[in-house]
Amino acid sequence: MSGKEKVIEGQKYIIDASDRILGRLAVEVANLLRGRNRPEFLRHKDMGANVVVFNTDKIKVSGAKMMQKKYYNYSGYPGGLRVRRLEEVMKKDSREAIRRAVLGMMPKNKLSNKMIKKLKMYKGEIK
Repeated sequence: MSGKEKVIEGQKYIIDASDRILGRLAVEVANLLRGRNRPEFLRHKDMGANVVVFNTDKIKVSGAKMMQKKYYNYSGYPGGLRVRRLEEVMKKDSREAIRRAVLGMMPKNKLSNKMIKKLKMYKGEIK
């Protein structure tokens, strides 16, 4: 089956991130965005659902990752390497840490750009 026969209707998952481990939450979100939980999953199709994650400012990490985990951005210019710790990223915007973790678990192709757009994140409770 090529996946063209069925119209894939989107589902919506709402996930509370409070007191959840960052990596384990990212695995769950990435699988839902890809559609890996569906029996008709095809890896070359965007079959995933819309995912809403709230309370992103209340996620946890194990061990000393808050101080030891680093995020690197390189502008391409000499001296353009910017290094930030997870603690700094969480203070500025906790949604960025989750987005980067989920993106790291997605396929490295054009499909991941389409799938990550289905992820909505909120710092606090949703109304």
